[in-house]
Amino acid sequence: MIGFWDAVVRVIIGSLLVWLGVEKGGVFEIAKYAGIIVLLTAVVGFCPVYKIAGITTRCENCQPA
Repeated sequence: MIGFWDAVVRVIIGSLLVWLGVEKGGVFEIAKYAGIIVLLTAVVGFCPVYKIAGITTRCENCQPA
């Protein structure tokens, strides 16, 4: 599970990678697809790699605002 700040960072990095893939092309085509995957994990709030590693960045003790 990913937390709020993890999702924010993923959106920023994913957007940058997609932009590079669209604007530059070439070798950045791979970055575009990686950026799409990063954006999807941010939107869904689930990262399969975190699940395999047993990592969570979601605050377990926090109360909702």
